[in-house]
Amino acid sequence: MGPRFARARSDLVRLCALAACLLPLAAAAEPRTYHIDPEHFGIAFKVMHIGYHRVPGLFLKGEGSFVFDEEVPALSDLRVTIEAASVFTDHEARDGHLRSGDFLDAEAHPRITFVMTGAEPTGERTGIVRGDLTLRGVTRPVDLDVTWNKSGRYPWGDHYVTGITARTTIRRSDFGSVYALDGDLVGDEVAIEIELEAIREE
Repeated sequence: MGPRFARARSDLVRLCALAACLLPLAAAAEPRTYHIDPEHFGIAFKVMHIGYHRVPGLFLKGEGSFVFDEEVPALSDLRVTIEAASVFTDHEARDGHLRSGDFLDAEAHPRITFVMTGAEPTGERTGIVRGDLTLRGVTRPVDLDVTWNKSGRYPWGDHYVTGITARTTIRRSDFGSVYALDGDLVGDEVAIEIELEAIREE
């Protein structure tokens, strides 16, 4: 065996060793699918009431998924579905009214959906996610201000989690709900905040 062949073999061994080290990094950089954990999914809103205060409320049932690449970072294929009838403001009569045709029209349109159409970064851990919001059977473009809070192995269990906060403001009149807009009895603007943890597919 000549010295030239020995050097070539040595170079090949080093190259293989380097590739073996890089493979886990390459795998980690791949986009991964996440499913929103329903036990850690908060969908909150506030609407002005006669100018006195903003009534807070929640939607108690929702689900969704997205694809996320931590290395870029890049979010894609975000889809969220919310059960309209799960609205809750801790006031039975008001909740019934919110489910009616004056507001959510939950019987005719039981699901509120958001389907992502694009995104752009605004910082290292922030961005704008653009998408189509369908409410009361009407679809309008909506932008979400999104913050990537954290990703990592969960303290309990052996699953990998990403946490996200998203905020936006919509006008309910854009979706056909105009009840009590005259006299500003019920505000047009609805401030929405979403807090979620999502579990990565392994």
